[in-house]
Amino acid sequence: MAITLVNPSGLPEIDVYRQVSIATGSKLVFVAGQVAWDAEGVTVGAGDLAAQVEQCYLNIGAALAGVGGSFDDVAKLTVYVVDWTPDKMPLLLEGVTRAAAKLGVTPVPPATLLGVAALDVPDHLVEVEATAILD
Repeated sequence: MAITLVNPSGLPEIDVYRQVSIATGSKLVFVAGQVAWDAEGVTVGAGDLAAQVEQCYLNIGAALAGVGGSFDDVAKLTVYVVDWTPDKMPLLLEGVTRAAAKLGVTPVPPATLLGVAALDVPDHLVEVEATAILD
């Protein structure tokens, strides 16, 4: 596997992601920010953050599968959430958990979470981009 995820001593252990990823593969894959669109471009889960997070993660899984990878190859995620407040964390985690179950993975690469004012479409509540490493 091209990615090893670790929590070095001296840094807090966070349940939902690891602090560091070590990449040893030779092919970098940059997945554009994925929003809650299905394959036909229809927004999934209007008004439902958990459903939209789930769809974003499933879209990343589909993008990676299309180039011979999987969510296990993700070295880094960046998550953009509209009008972020900490009380939204349970919904975000619910979406991640549901997507992980469908993808058959434990998606815990290092991640950055950013609150934003808006995304490209008013119905979109979240966007997730990924960097992956393939052998």
